[in-house]
Amino acid sequence: MAMPDVHDAAVQRANEALQTYTLSGEGWRHSPGETLRQALTDLLHWCDDTQRDFDAALEHARIRHADESGRAGTS
Repeated sequence: MAMPDVHDAAVQRANEALQTYTLSGEGWRHSPGETLRQALTDLLHWCDDTQRDFDAALEHARIRHADESGRAGTS
């Protein structure tokens, strides 16, 4: 399991990032799951415009998450 301070800091950053969507004109009407989907969709568009590889970034994020959660090397 991730160290509580690492986990808590990550959750806080995610909450702050997603708050922009939640507080938007239409955001308050959406579920947390829909808010997450919208943020991910916007990141896909951003990757298109900036020539970033979303799938590679997601894979690296999964590896980092597994490492921080103490699940690295397990399937």
